[in-house]
Amino acid sequence: MTQSLLHPANMSEAEHALREQVFAAVQAFYKYKFAPQPFIPGQTYIPVSGKVFDDQELVNLVDASLDFWLTTGRYAAEFEKRFAEWMGVKHCLLVNSGSSANLVALSALTSPKLGDKQLKPGDEVITVAAGFPTTVNPIFQNQLVPVFLDVKLPTYDIDIDQLDAALSPRTRAIMVAHTLGNPFNLEAVMAFAQKHDLWLIEDNCDAVGSLYQGKKTGSFGHLATASFYPAHHITMGEGGAVLTNDSRLKKIVESFRDWGRDCWCPPGVDNTCGKRFGWQLGDLPFGYDHKYTYSHVGYNLKMTDMQAAVGVAQLDKLPEFVAQRRRNFEFLHQQLQDLQDVLELPEPTPGSEPSWFGFLISVKENAHFTRNDLVQYLEEKRIGTRLLFGGNLIRQPAYEGLNYRIVGDLPKTDQVMARAFWLGVFPGLTEEMLIYVLSTIRDYCRR
Repeated sequence: MTQSLLHPANMSEAEHALREQVFAAVQAFYKYKFAPQPFIPGQTYIPVSGKVFDDQELVNLVDASLDFWLTTGRYAAEFEKRFAEWMGVKHCLLVNSGSSANLVALSALTSPKLGDKQLKPGDEVITVAAGFPTTVNPIFQNQLVPVFLDVKLPTYDIDIDQLDAALSPRTRAIMVAHTLGNPFNLEAVMAFAQKHDLWLIEDNCDAVGSLYQGKKTGSFGHLATASFYPAHHITMGEGGAVLTNDSRLKKIVESFRDWGRDCWCPPGVDNTCGKRFGWQLGDLPFGYDHKYTYSHVGYNLKMTDMQAAVGVAQLDKLPEFVAQRRRNFEFLHQQLQDLQDVLELPEPTPGSEPSWFGFLISVKENAHFTRNDLVQYLEEKRIGTRLLFGGNLIRQPAYEGLNYRIVGDLPKTDQVMARAFWLGVFPGLTEEMLIYVLSTIRDYCRR
């Protein structure tokens, strides 16, 4: 598929030959610049995440740049088509980041085109406090009210036992992330959403390739999001996507992404609808150019074709990336069994097969050391660690004085904030690296 993009039918023989010379130089540069380096325990830093690529990503990137199209183009169209097929959904719309994907997805539900289903200021959206800010920020940004639920351990997913307590006459939607790739209880959440006629947005940014009851996460909700930041399952550097099976929502998402316009023509294309000067919308005069007619207060959140070109090459590697993440997770999980007196190990949600983003560990209360003690020791030994993002988000300074509700007092979320951290499982980690990580953890815990 990538090869046909590199050699489109309308390319002249002269241009093809010149590009081949450039590609050969790019491949030689890749071998020089990105040659594998030996791992030296205690000296080579072991990151929690990172991009994994070969010369094909560089070739695609240069190929797209030679077009000098710069905005969304042929590679973006190819990625949207293939990623939607891989995820098992009808529509994929690329945006410039996973955070933008969350913003566009929730903003789409505020569209007047949804009639009685439109979210309006003051409506409530159920979510969790243990997570990443940009799952929650779009709720505030759209003048909606987040309702924060606690999580369960050791899955770190939403506490479904609190759903009934979270419900109010203003509850209109649920927006929750699959924590570090571990699916939340989709069966229970879907049933609750259907019973109460609620929208469901899956933040699937950390969970591309995860399965719940044999079906990919990101294909359950009315809308879902993905991220292609370098830390994620595949990368474009920056980038994200909104996924949906609903063609009406697809058009609304596209509008919010593309300046809020009513027109759905791709960049550089005119009159897709066949009546560009034949619309009567709003108080505009009849026949006002549809390309400059706006149905939403939108943004410009498109991505460049150079980014999408990298993503197309990454797609070919995605199945193996997912498999390697699972293997790395299982290796860590098996080797840390003897430390469960002081460490609480993560467990997949029943019925799920996660595409793990990280290996989440909680230091138990009875341990003779704290989370911070262990994290600082690992970092000194050149082993990267991360906390579970914002911990308890309502304790972050950004949310002081904002309008939200909480269910209960979020004890597990506070526990995560105080005692949890995660290690990497991304495909760039070798078994030699993981063995060093394990031996370092064991030495500290048992000394």
